[in-house]
Amino acid sequence: MDAFELSELINQHSQSIDAYLEFLRVPALSMGMYKLSAGGIDLQEPHTEDEVYYILSGRGSIQVGEENRAVEPGTIVFVGANVEHRFHSITEDLMILVFFAPAEYTLAPENENIEEE
Repeated sequence: MDAFELSELINQHSQSIDAYLEFLRVPALSMGMYKLSAGGIDLQEPHTEDEVYYILSGRGSIQVGEENRAVEPGTIVFVGANVEHRFHSITEDLMILVFFAPAEYTLAPENENIEEE
């Protein structure tokens, strides 16, 4: 069994300089924590997998396609594969729990030949 304590993941992530900390990866799903500082810029590109964001803390907004909405603790946002999206107008540091299905980058074009082997 894989089990995780949110407080431990937040502590581990706070000691990292990376914005994203993946903590679970199986073929059908991957999970991680994503942090963005107040006033920061989210540079992510569309992913080849479906994605769910769960806002743990902080405040800001997200744009998904042409739609914008505010996010705060407890907000859950679904983003379909290959859809442009990014967080913006971040007024309080965001800590976000991220779910990818299937696992992040498994459907990326550079992985197509690997799956066929």
